[in-house]
Amino acid sequence: MPATAPRFGAAAVIRLLLITTALLGTLLAGAAPASAHAALTGSDPKDGAVVATAPRQITLTFSEKIALGDDSIRVLQPSGKRSDTGQVRDMSSGSVVQYAVPLHTGLPDGTYTVAWQAVSADSHPISGAFTFSIGAPSKTTVALPEQPAGGGLVGALYGIARYTAYAGFILLVGGAAFVLACWQRGAAQRPLQRLVVQGWITLTASTLAMLLLRAPYTGSGKLADAFDLSGLKAVLETKTGASLVSRLLLLGAAALFVAVLFGAYAKRDTPLDEKQESEKKDLTFGLALGGAVLAAGIAATWALSEHASTGLQPGIAMPVDVLHLLAAATWLGGLAALLIALYRVPGLERTAVRKFSRLAFASVAVVAVTGTYQAWRQVGSWSALTGTAYGQLLLVKIGLVAVLVGIAWLSRRWTGRLAENAASEEEQAEQEERTGTGTAAPAEEPEPVTVPEDPARAAQLARQRAAVATARVKRVRDADPQRLGLRRSVLAETAVAVVLLAVTTVLTSTEPGRTEEKEAGNGGTATAAPADPVDVRIPFDTGGEDGKGTARVELDPARSGSNTLNLRLERPNGRAMDAPEVKVAFTNNDKEIGPLPATPARIATGHWRANGVQIPMPGTWEVEVTVRTSDIDQVTVKKNVKIG
Repeated sequence: MPATAPRFGAAAVIRLLLITTALLGTLLAGAAPASAHAALTGSDPKDGAVVATAPRQITLTFSEKIALGDDSIRVLQPSGKRSDTGQVRDMSSGSVVQYAVPLHTGLPDGTYTVAWQAVSADSHPISGAFTFSIGAPSKTTVALPEQPAGGGLVGALYGIARYTAYAGFILLVGGAAFVLACWQRGAAQRPLQRLVVQGWITLTASTLAMLLLRAPYTGSGKLADAFDLSGLKAVLETKTGASLVSRLLLLGAAALFVAVLFGAYAKRDTPLDEKQESEKKDLTFGLALGGAVLAAGIAATWALSEHASTGLQPGIAMPVDVLHLLAAATWLGGLAALLIALYRVPGLERTAVRKFSRLAFASVAVVAVTGTYQAWRQVGSWSALTGTAYGQLLLVKIGLVAVLVGIAWLSRRWTGRLAENAASEEEQAEQEERTGTGTAAPAEEPEPVTVPEDPARAAQLARQRAAVATARVKRVRDADPQRLGLRRSVLAETAVAVVLLAVTTVLTSTEPGRTEEKEAGNGGTATAAPADPVDVRIPFDTGGEDGKGTARVELDPARSGSNTLNLRLERPNGRAMDAPEVKVAFTNNDKEIGPLPATPARIATGHWRANGVQIPMPGTWEVEVTVRTSDIDQVTVKKNVKIG
């Protein structure tokens, strides 16, 4: 392709796709911090529990293996002072993943805060906090962390780096596969060379950024800590750090592959004799084999450190994940290469389009099979598919893939028409050659060039000639309706692929449906679902004069945590009834918690109220009401209520 060839408006198209990619990456990465892939499924004491004596240690149970540091679990007194020894113990046994931290002796009564932070087995940071009380609940000066691990500016930057790493991998692998498998002459085309090289640069830069951001992403959340050498050293000792370093080493080898592909291999585009043709075939085979090994190795750096490396059937899931990534990169990256070739290379051969159509079909089949297995592994049930964030994102991804396949079907129709036209053109050329009826195209007379003496005028004429040349080539390009239709459908495919990649990136940082359902089923330490306020009536009779009536107990919102208690006494005729003293207490007999007293204050005749009544946990609670109508007439009545 001549160096002065026009761009056919492709620059604007490419810039639009790149801007869309960046915006989607920014929005989706900043939408929320990475959700936990390991979940806290239980603790002892439980969230909100009230215990009579101080426990010797705090234990946390997780859904899968995690990595913890010395200060990963902190227990803070109401004053904010540390109550733990800082020595985290691994109490795991079999399939139970449990960690504990011992407490100091002689702890005072009050409400304690347990804050924890760790890294799940699939490389994502997780954190949380809960409270429990010794003796009775109290006020605390400890503020629970508002921002979970992996959030904030560092989390957004890390999410963007993850997105661009996937994009770079797709362009690098898919672009190279398009050249070797579909259009070997494309190795000499500068637009395709730039596409693959930009993919390599993007993946390398993103990997370096993730390596630097890893320490603050899983730790402090401060951007300045990205350049802390001690933090970088700690990252290199983790599974994720080793995977990122391995990826950089493989990218070094990939740089040599790209240099040979667009160097020595591209120069063999000229007519070759039999020996040279055989040498080129050997070089093609070597590049294809070496490139496949490098691509599989780079894909494995994701599989060995993320979703596939933990959970159900990791021995099967990791190679399946590698196949899924390679097939997706071949399909989507080849699509980007085809788009560039259609817009930037007028000499794109029709056979290359047909070859890519077949390659894309095989890639889609592999993506469908491996994706189905991955969906079953991470979701596991229909309820998780529709009732969890992971399942809902997966449905969005499936819908986008369906749209992409539908547009690809239209592209295949345009490809078929191109093939039919190519065959008819060849037959017509052969017929004209046999009959001698062909007519040569008249040669265009070169326009005489007059160089004006004024440099400004000369520059203006040069710009005009370039504009005329651009319009002429664009007119020739657009004269083929089949090629024009194919370009438009491929552009639509690429636009959908950009959105699909963004959804996939968010999906890889979202808690799998299996884990979320398991966490919900075990109760964990999550806040209970909203419940209706409690409103019960309990008849009583103190035995004295005017001692009969009904106690109406209202508890709002009737869930674990703080509640408002209203107590009203009514005579049998429905009128308000006063009493010298009333008391209320709550007891959970199943968990042997209580009685927890609540002392309401009188606010009107027959009406008492107490704010901030603490209910440690959801369950069935026994409400105990004591009414005293005289110095000697008193009764205690009870009734069970459900508190969410």
